[in-house]
Amino acid sequence: MSKLQAVLFDIDGTLLDNNEYHKKAWMQYLKDQGKEITDEDFNEYISGRTNKDAVEHLYGEMTEEESKKHYLKKEEIYRQMYQPYISPIDGLTEFLKELKEHNMMMALATSGIQENIDFMFKHVPIQQYFKEIKMKDVEKGKPEPEIFLKTAEAVQVPAEHCIVFEDSISGVQAGKAAGMKVVALTTTHSPEELHEADLVIKIILK
Repeated sequence: MSKLQAVLFDIDGTLLDNNEYHKKAWMQYLKDQGKEITDEDFNEYISGRTNKDAVEHLYGEMTEEESKKHYLKKEEIYRQMYQPYISPIDGLTEFLKELKEHNMMMALATSGIQENIDFMFKHVPIQQYFKEIKMKDVEKGKPEPEIFLKTAEAVQVPAEHCIVFEDSISGVQAGKAAGMKVVALTTTHSPEELHEADLVIKIILK
């Protein structure tokens, strides 16, 4: 770890403790559509995945434009639900300041849409710490490593010199598949479920 040069952050469940609101938004959207899914199905096929992958699991294969009609509405519901409660993970701001003091490169590696990134930065003033990376060209979502490999390439840091902060099982698997060290936060899963990570940090939720 002495050669660590960049820290790559997932957003949902890692910078924000918001996955329960994403879940509630999906459930509300599906209810409005006359559909429903189990918690097990959500955790396996929706949590940590790209919006397109989630929509295709629910509705079948479709184009990006077709899937947008579904997930943009769901994301609108999410922002409305979460806005009164949005806040960073406890200790996040102090941690980002410390990384900056050590001249560490920080980047976002997220499959979230730009509207959600802007929403976070509007309410949680941490944008100055990140070299923001827009990952619209990622074709294969987590657990495939593409998002982390492309983020590392964008900040011009070799994968073996990057560390990933994640909360989802698929995100941990993606980081490991990219050849990176992975720190997992227990905002969404138990330490046992995140056992593939190099380090698990137990988060005390409010």
